[in-house]
Amino acid sequence: MSIRLIALSALTLLASGCVVEQPAPHPRPVVVEREPVVQREYVEVVAPQPPPVEIVEREPAPRQGYIWARGYWHWNGHQYVAMHGHWEAERPGYHYVHPHYEHHNDGWHLNVGVWVAG
Repeated sequence: MSIRLIALSALTLLASGCVVEQPAPHPRPVVVEREPVVQREYVEVVAPQPPPVEIVEREPAPRQGYIWARGYWHWNGHQYVAMHGHWEAERPGYHYVHPHYEHHNDGWHLNVGVWVAG
């Protein structure tokens, strides 16, 4: 039984082969893309009425290395729904602009939370 096991192991080892990766003939250039000044994940939300005045939630105690991205009211097409806040890791050189609505001629526009340089 042990001879069969040794033979099977040797056969498996030989069948698996060995791959040697050759280095690229020329060094490949490294491309570093700069981050945009404003990072936006934007979906146009236009509500016909202003959001509720009530606060979605109470802001928790500060947490080292993070900021609290406040909750906001999201218009789902029929009514406002509370969207709860979350922790965002601090980004040196940037400040966070919390979600907020702005009134325009066609209704209330949601500006989502974004990181802005400066």
